[in-house]
Parts: sequence; structure tokens; C-alpha cells
Amino acid sequence: MNVYSTKGNLSGLDRKDFQKTINGKQTDLFILKTKAGAEVAVTNYGCAILSIMTPNKNGEYANVVLGHDSINNVVNSPEPFLNTVIGRYGNRICKGKFKLDDEEYELTINNGPNSLHGGPTGYHTRVWDVAEQTEDHITFIYTSPDGEEGFPGTLRIEMTYRLTSAKDATLFHIEYTATTDKTTLVNLTNHAFFNLAGIGTPSPSIENHTLTIAADHYVPIDSNSIPTGEILSVEGTPMDFRKPHLIGERINDKFQQLIHGAGYDHCYVLNKKEAGTLELAAICTEENSGRVMEVYTTEPGVQLYTGNWLGGFTGAHGATFPARSGVCFETQKFPDTPNRPYFPTATLRPEEEYLQTTIYMFRTKSE
Repeated sequence: MNVYSTKGNLSGLDRKDFQKTINGKQTDLFILKTKAGAEVAVTNYGCAILSIMTPNKNGEYANVVLGHDSINNVVNSPEPFLNTVIGRYGNRICKGKFKLDDEEYELTINNGPNSLHGGPTGYHTRVWDVAEQTEDHITFIYTSPDGEEGFPGTLRIEMTYRLTSAKDATLFHIEYTATTDKTTLVNLTNHAFFNLAGIGTPSPSIENHTLTIAADHYVPIDSNSIPTGEILSVEGTPMDFRKPHLIGERINDKFQQLIHGAGYDHCYVLNKKEAGTLELAAICTEENSGRVMEVYTTEPGVQLYTGNWLGGFTGAHGATFPARSGVCFETQKFPDTPNRPYFPTATLRPEEEYLQTTIYMFRTKSE
């Protein structure tokens, strides 16, 4: 399956630790590299990202995602969505119910009273097929059967991880396409947990990361993390990241939305010039390392999640992941979209093609 060498990789991962037969399919380790020296390691179980090795301001490489170092640990992770592809529907659907073309559907409930991230056996638990592999990109395919976790239609998904270099920066592209044979919902995303300081024992808090989000509005939630239906201005609230703020600066404020989310766990409405265009969504900086990550997406929203429920479990090479040691930028449609007809639609019909591109660009801060 894997035609490119995984030996001597920066992440210290061993291919044999990722080779296992699961539901009749073989899992493996795949390494993407650039000529400039950056490296990404992934597996085809849930398309989980295992490491993103990028340099700090001194040229020293570290893993900036909260990853695992064996397939068994990926499969049994206390955080099942860790750095995986999420689908068929990223985020929550209220009570797991929605109506599509006058037909009612019920999904598997796996988050309080709601359906979350496609259900307990969503795309994060599937062994994806490898369609193409080169040194700098890999394309995975998964065919989701009609009725899987309650979603209608057979959905064929093609997803590519691509690693490129440009002007002292490393760009990690995630490109999705999907088609269906029956009208359905599609809201794919990746649930990568980033820590630009690099993971460690324990991994440091992301509260000292500086964040900017290109959003004047956000989607408020109730106590079950379901949208209230409003689109509110960030003006005058701790939700406002239009100018740079430390993530931890206001995260513990007695603001009702932060209480509901136990920190940030909210979808931001991006300031799009035109729907579907690739535009800057967020900039995240860690001052000590000098690492900067810019997020670009074609999606209308980005879910900011500050790892509030991480429990301190052990990951790659003994690194531990306590609460708020990872920050997620899940590019997506808004939560509970099928029950909110005025939100940007997540409906995909047989004559249409789902397309999404998200890019995480890594560089170091110029002094």
C-alpha cells in the first residue's frame, strides 16, 4: 500500500506500529514531505493526522498537533475525533433529527441529546482506501452507504492531504470532493488539535497563543451546545477576536456563552467577500516558538474549540494532553444547519458536487 519510505521520519513514528487489519482493511502509516524539510504523518484510519513537524524561529522542529504513535492508540483514543476527518456532518444536529425534502430522518445520538460529528461510527472510525500517493500528497476515498448513521444517500468522498512550500512557509492543504445518489447532508471537516509550542509532557496550555479571527459575528449556543438560532455580533464581548487577543485572556470570563462551552466551542461566521472563495479565516501565533499558523477556507464558518474537555491522556512518545492543550479550527457549515433554513445550506443533491478546500499555513514570526 505505502510505496514511499517512512523510515527516518522527523516524527519518530514506526510504520509497523500502524499496520493492522480492521474490518477487513489494512491500516498503514504515510509520510508527506517538502524539499524544505517540513513533514506530515497520517494514517488511513479516519485519515487521522499523527504529526505536523514544523520549525520554530531557531529552526528546531516539533510536532504541532496532538497525535498518537500507534494505530491501537488512534483507535482507542479517549478523544475519538483527534485530528480525524469528520462526517457526514461535522458539529451537532439537535436531537439527531432533521427533515429533507419533506422526509424526516433520525441520526444516532452520541452527545447528550444530540448527534455529533456524524455519530459514534462516523468517518473518523473508517479505514479509508488510498487512491493515490506521492511524496507530497495522498488521496483517500471512502464510500459511505445509504443509511449510515441515519444519513440518506450513498456518498462517495475523495479527500486529499497535500504539503507544499512557499516563501519560507509550509502549507498543509485539505481538499474534499463528494457526490451523492440521493439528496443528503454534507458538512465535512478536520478535527486537528494544534499546539504551536509543540507537544510535550505535559503539553503546554494554548491559552498563551495569540488569536485573530476574521469574523464580525458568531453562532450563540444553548446549554446543550445547540445554536439558539441567532447570529450575534462579537462587538463588546469576549468572543471578539477581530484584533489579536490571547486565547486565555477572557476564556474564564463569566460570560454565558463561555459558560455554556466551558470555554470557546463556537462557530464563527466568517467575513466572506463571496461564498465559496478561499479566504483567510484565522491567524494563531505562539510567541515563544515564533510559530504562526494561518487558516484559509472556502467554508462559511470555523468552529473554535479550545480543548476544554481534554483529560490529560497520553499521546505520541509519552506526551500528555491536559485540558486546553490543543486548539481546533474546524472549517465548516454552521451547526444544526438542516434545522435552520436561514443558515448556509449543507444539502447536497445528486446533480451537484460538494467541494471544499482548507489550508493551514505554517511560518515563523519575523522579528
